[in-house]
Amino acid sequence: MKLITFLIFLIAYTGIVIKREKGLYFVFGSVFLILILRIIDFSDILKFINYNVLGIFLGTSILSYLFAYSGVPSHIVDFIVEKKYQTGIIFLLICFITGLISAFVENVATIMIMAPVALEFTKKYKINPVPLFVGMAISSNLQGCATMVGDSPSIILAMESNLNFNNFFYMPSYKIGSPNGKLGIFFFVEFGAILSLFVLYLFFRKEKKIHKDFGEKHKINSFFPTILLTLLIISLAITSFFQENFSYFPAVLSLFYGFTGFFWLLIKKAEKINIRDIDWESFFLLIGIFILVGSLKKVGIIEDIANFLLKTGKNEFTIYLMIVWISVFISAFVDNIPYTMAMISGIKILCERLNTNPYVFLFGLLIGTCVGGNITPVGASCNVVAIGILKKNGYKVKFTDFIKIGLPFSIISVSGATFLLWLVYK
Repeated sequence: MKLITFLIFLIAYTGIVIKREKGLYFVFGSVFLILILRIIDFSDILKFINYNVLGIFLGTSILSYLFAYSGVPSHIVDFIVEKKYQTGIIFLLICFITGLISAFVENVATIMIMAPVALEFTKKYKINPVPLFVGMAISSNLQGCATMVGDSPSIILAMESNLNFNNFFYMPSYKIGSPNGKLGIFFFVEFGAILSLFVLYLFFRKEKKIHKDFGEKHKINSFFPTILLTLLIISLAITSFFQENFSYFPAVLSLFYGFTGFFWLLIKKAEKINIRDIDWESFFLLIGIFILVGSLKKVGIIEDIANFLLKTGKNEFTIYLMIVWISVFISAFVDNIPYTMAMISGIKILCERLNTNPYVFLFGLLIGTCVGGNITPVGASCNVVAIGILKKNGYKVKFTDFIKIGLPFSIISVSGATFLLWLVYK
């Protein structure tokens, strides 16, 4: 039964990679097959799904849609361009803002928010937008793992590993088995981000032209979505202290602010609201993957992953490096959501056997999976979206064009973040 379950999972995984737009068919087709073969039953499905992850994802997706409508990100870019910096510096600042937004807004939504103004700027001054769009995509992926709500793997890790919003900034001593608390993953990601900015500058520095007139500013439609997003972040930080008593706090808060904003837009907006702009595909994909990974756990395959890692020896640093860099290069070509779900469970079992705290390994996993997607144009959803937008506007992006920027960016940012993480925690 193990072999059959693994093969079904592998088919679904391969389908997601090769035909991302048909991912739902592969995933739910595999779920149906597992049910028919009686590997799991319907009662298992209810246990496998993490409802907190789904609630947070849906709520933040709605807020991302509203944030794009608000016009605030475009207005911020207008402000930067008005300062009359060189084009290379403007590119760098746009990537920085994209990363900053992505720390609190889902990655694909961040690209959708920033792409129109970036494209408008490059078209107006007849600049090749490809390096900028690659920089925006990889900056978004990197910062997505800095906070609990930044990207799907971050949400999954938090909810599957008993972490709250504040733990991404500070890990208390009782969680890490240390006399003193330590910095959370946010600061290690930011260290990697600072190093990666130098990499981006090397590619952007040839753009030295200074632009004196950007034209008319983008209009801010409303500050209300920005206020809602800020309130969500503050609320998650405050309720982190009470999350132990009510584990569904993050989901309830995300859905509350998301639907508050949605009903506000419903009342305010005259034209038809297109709810298809919300990332429903990823929402249902998460449900299917929870079921598939739960099946792997049930038949014992996750335990086999832990056993494989143990065969490399019991040197914790060696295992840590393996987890990080295997994650980087696997995520360069395959979807990181099912991989993250499977590896979280494997790492927990591994750390129980090593009698060591799992969080340094889990944080290393998160950095590896999120940043690894930066290496290739198919490694992350926001890469695919960024390339798709360029293609629709008549710009061709070669595989090598992306790797030329993405590979050094990934190596530098992952190396800096993970080595500092190990030094602080060990």
